[in-house]
Amino acid sequence: MDRDLLSHLPVIATVARRGGFAAAASELGMSASAVSHAVRLVEERLGQPLFARTTRSVALTEAGRSLIGTITPALQDIHERIERIKAVQGRPSGLLRINASRVCLPLAVTRVIAAMAERYPEVEVEIFSDERLTDIVAEGFDAGIRIGEMIAQDMVAVRLTPPFRSVIVASPDYIGRFGCPNTLGDLSSHNCIGYRLMRSGGLYQWEFVENGRDVAVTVRGQAIVTESHSAIELALAGVGLAYVFEPLVQSEIASGRLVQLLNDHAVTEAGLFLYFPRRAELAPKLRAFIETVRHLGRGSSAG
Repeated sequence: MDRDLLSHLPVIATVARRGGFAAAASELGMSASAVSHAVRLVEERLGQPLFARTTRSVALTEAGRSLIGTITPALQDIHERIERIKAVQGRPSGLLRINASRVCLPLAVTRVIAAMAERYPEVEVEIFSDERLTDIVAEGFDAGIRIGEMIAQDMVAVRLTPPFRSVIVASPDYIGRFGCPNTLGDLSSHNCIGYRLMRSGGLYQWEFVENGRDVAVTVRGQAIVTESHSAIELALAGVGLAYVFEPLVQSEIASGRLVQLLNDHAVTEAGLFLYFPRRAELAPKLRAFIETVRHLGRGSSAG
């Protein structure tokens, strides 16, 4: 067994996952030259290049894809087994990497991380904000957080929030200048803040319920954003109508800074879920996160 080769395999996996030498070096706490040396050594031992390098990008060769497909699950299994052994002797520890859309933090994650800091101080939680539907296994994440209907069926899912509604809101200033839409058809004459879909590049159609059926409405406006917080800020500034998850604007609605519109047409979303491959739930750091979620749920139900 080639010990030098084995010791450099985690470096190869990190370069592949991060898509570059500099990013891998930063994550591993190594110099870029040390990462480059490790890659070169493995390539020399295997007798073929693993990465196609240009001045702008680093991509896996066919041999590289084959190697990564082999070593990634093996390295993950070794890492999880070591963490389980360490947890037997003490508390859960290590870095828990979670892929989540930005909206997940205020809706569900912030309070979990705050509780984790007290309950499991040796677990470090990294939240990677991502509006795409990322393959969490291929990208090296321990878990992801998305709305329930967006989760692949082969994943284990743990509920983080109850179902919630998607609603239209506008500022009193906007309503005073342009009035309220009374029907879904009226939206065509209003300045609606649009959402650009990161995965397809298209514009999101607002979803509603009308006469018991789900309908999608194409909207137009002077502003387009990629996440909810920007839409809320623009709505508060009187720019136009925003389509957002209701819990994000509860305080603004209660204070009168925003007004909820077309309430009878609001759709109910499934709620947010933590999801992960079945084998991952054995990792102590992920079990610690799940236990914290359930602990907070018991506390809120008791209150």
